[in-house]
Amino acid sequence: MRHGIRVFVGALAAALVLTGCNSGDSGTGGADGSPAKLTFAIASAVIGPKEEVAAYAVAQELGYYAEENLTVETINTDGSVAALQAVASGSANVTAADSGSVLGAVEKNVPVKAVGGLVQNWPWVMAVKPDSPIAGGADLRGKKIGVISLASGSAPYARAYVRAAGLDPEKDVELLPVGVGAPAATALNGGQVDALALYTQAYAVMESTGTQLKYLTNPDSLTGIRSLSWAVSARSFDESTDVNTRFLRASYKAMLFSAKNPEAAMRIGYKVFPQILGGQSAESRIEADTKSLVAWLKTATPATGTPEEFPDWGAISDQEWNKTMAYTKEAGQITGDVDLGEVWDPSLLSGANEFDKAAVLQQAGSYTAN
Repeated sequence: MRHGIRVFVGALAAALVLTGCNSGDSGTGGADGSPAKLTFAIASAVIGPKEEVAAYAVAQELGYYAEENLTVETINTDGSVAALQAVASGSANVTAADSGSVLGAVEKNVPVKAVGGLVQNWPWVMAVKPDSPIAGGADLRGKKIGVISLASGSAPYARAYVRAAGLDPEKDVELLPVGVGAPAATALNGGQVDALALYTQAYAVMESTGTQLKYLTNPDSLTGIRSLSWAVSARSFDESTDVNTRFLRASYKAMLFSAKNPEAAMRIGYKVFPQILGGQSAESRIEADTKSLVAWLKTATPATGTPEEFPDWGAISDQEWNKTMAYTKEAGQITGDVDLGEVWDPSLLSGANEFDKAAVLQQAGSYTAN
């Protein structure tokens, strides 16, 4: 059995546990603007300055969900694979998951479907200590690489990176789960791992606390690949079109607000998710956390232009999907090509972008968090 399949089966078990802990009424209601209740599976065990703040917390606090007649709750999962399995099992209705994991799920007949893009600029990069002799993928032979978890997008990225350097990720390197933040920094600085395979926003958090890093250049094969995408249940897709469109619209409004005023978005994040503060004051954290959120937003918004110039949200071209599929095969998440018609349905994006962008920008520009 392939390692990726073992991880997927384990995630299924975790998702089934979630099902038993979650009420059965999530996703109820919702035809033609009627009230609906949704559960958003966050693809991380720890809340931080990323989509759960920029999309969920802002939409919750500013009433964007309420305007769409939605009640949205969250659960945490251990990475994208587990989050997709939560959606497939019915313990959640929507997630922002690694696009490669969506491809892997569909290949394994897990009933999920991507309906909108989120992180559009490749966020993953390898990092080592500044004095490390490791300068590229070939130098990782026999080394230990720290990943967030074996069920996160961090692991397939690490495998693809070393494979692009001509190494066998199953034999030539060892992947060790180290999480993010302080645990990851401790693992690197303490020598438990020789390199980290994390996303840029996670590194911003580490650097804000004094950790110094040297970044390795990604190979050309890892450029132009999509990362997180919004995914829902394929089994209930047709009857949930209206509800899912309303969820996407509220989320993209929140993303635009956050891009325009990230500090306000971060302060809203503290209000909705006070556990982010870890018992510290908002004022002691706001500068570093806002920088971290800005780093994440740079991966989730167009690479050029200002919020006022951003085009419609969520589009993913066939070319981008094909590049992502090629990467996913290289990373070992899928064994062959997957029918994009089974993976991707952009039909909700027209409705999801039907909101007054100028009004959102004006609100963001004048908003002062309490």
